[in-house]
Amino acid sequence: MQSDRAYLDHAATTALLPEAAEAWRDAASRVGNPSSLHAAGRSARRLVEEARESIADDLHVRPSEVIFTSGGTEADNLAVKGLAWAHPERPRILCSAIEHHAVLDPVVWLGEQGHEIDWLPVDSFGRVDPDVVKARLGDDVALCTVMWANNEVGTVQPIAEIAAACAEAGVPFHTDAVQALGQLPIDGSLPGLTSMALSGHKVGAPVGTGALILRRDARVVPVVHGGGQEREVRSGTLDAAGVAAFGVAVHHAVEAQAAHAARLVALRQDLIDGIMRLAPDAIVNGDPVERLPANVHVSFPGCEGDTLLMLLDAAGVECSTGSACTAGVPEPSHVLEAMGVDPGLARGSLRFSLGCSSTSDDVDRVIEVLPAALERASRAATPRLRRTR
Repeated sequence: MQSDRAYLDHAATTALLPEAAEAWRDAASRVGNPSSLHAAGRSARRLVEEARESIADDLHVRPSEVIFTSGGTEADNLAVKGLAWAHPERPRILCSAIEHHAVLDPVVWLGEQGHEIDWLPVDSFGRVDPDVVKARLGDDVALCTVMWANNEVGTVQPIAEIAAACAEAGVPFHTDAVQALGQLPIDGSLPGLTSMALSGHKVGAPVGTGALILRRDARVVPVVHGGGQEREVRSGTLDAAGVAAFGVAVHHAVEAQAAHAARLVALRQDLIDGIMRLAPDAIVNGDPVERLPANVHVSFPGCEGDTLLMLLDAAGVECSTGSACTAGVPEPSHVLEAMGVDPGLARGSLRFSLGCSSTSDDVDRVIEVLPAALERASRAATPRLRRTR
């Protein structure tokens, strides 16, 4: 990373942790399929199982409940589709309206296959009301899925209450915890939690690593068949090197979580304060208190987010207009739409996300270049947008 640039897109991906890189290099220098019975295979298997036990200990689950995947998207698809298919007698699925597309798209697809999708609304902060969930639960619900923390606006959901309500109703509950890991305390043994998706490259592991935490008593139909290497639920040769690095990254994320969060909260507040001084009409989206330590999501009236993003990029600041999975899509964010944000205002939004390498210099860089970027973006905006300033 160039020293004169400020990288504030850690929610999209963050740098490879040196310890994870070392673990990967050590494991990758060896040969052996973890499913083979000879010495090389057993050595690879040992790496996998040591990582599994480490992750299980860090997340307060049993090792057998850690299913390694290629990342958060596969983990979400395996849980959402697998749990729904395992309960064909239950046609309804409860899903929050602000899920990442790794959950949203499989749910929409299941709806096209005949399931009844019951979208859970959110308030203006992007929070799901547990009482609404309780009111909609029933013995016809195959699955309820609500993300632990939103990837765009950073709002943290009342997961413990929602999970408890699902447990009382006997409904499987899945949560996408991709953004929460490393920023919030994560307890995989939470009563009522059936499954939880995790991604490696958000916490310093290589891209292509992740896991689904899945309760032993959960019924799941595999999405991919052909070996059943992971508890007959997930097939495919395990990437022993990637798994080893993922285990190291998860351990570091959990061990450093409290100190990491405290540091990021201070930087986050400095960034918010600086933005509001420069642009008093700007709007910080998401819950003001129950939000991810690293997330600053702001709408700038009278500006197009894409224009502002490119102007900031040219000035040495790297951020995003929302999820990296939907970058370049001109439509307003479905998250902001569900929160009731005006479409024109929604299109003028940026997400700044902090991480391990973030410093006060990065915050200062944003504050330094933002005024000129806002002025140019405002002049470049359409007349309709300019009238909203």
